[in-house]
Amino acid sequence: MPRKISARKSSIHGNGVFALQPIRKGERIIEYKGQRRTHEEVDADASGDVESGHTFLFTLDDDWVIDANHGGNSARWINFSCDPNCEAVLEENEDEPRKSKVFIEAKRAIRAGEELTYDYGIILDEPHTARLKKIWACHCGSKKCRGTMLSPKRG
Repeated sequence: MPRKISARKSSIHGNGVFALQPIRKGERIIEYKGQRRTHEEVDADASGDVESGHTFLFTLDDDWVIDANHGGNSARWINFSCDPNCEAVLEENEDEPRKSKVFIEAKRAIRAGEELTYDYGIILDEPHTARLKKIWACHCGSKKCRGTMLSPKRG
């Protein structure tokens, strides 16, 4: 089966992942892989640095995170967009939440050559100051760009 995606330089940010051939709406593209770690383990090292504006972390639940800094695959290079063509889908393992999986699926048909993107859903507990919004600035280029990768606070 021919590969459908490839990682390479992106105009959005650093590396990105691009479709090598058309991808159908609803198609499961890739699993987001990495080491399962606790939030405490991640917070204790540079992986969880809110000040970096860069993350390879995917929260599974209140206890577990997928850390693609360790054992990650090319899914970690999929960039953020305010108007994404993909979405992250959590496949929960209720018996062992640590074994839950995340898959990236197409929200719409994607053309060959198009960059894959999704909304990271980054929610920070602290106030979204101008400084943090600058650190987490969005460069997606979408007409719907909200200027930051930070999700609006709920409440």
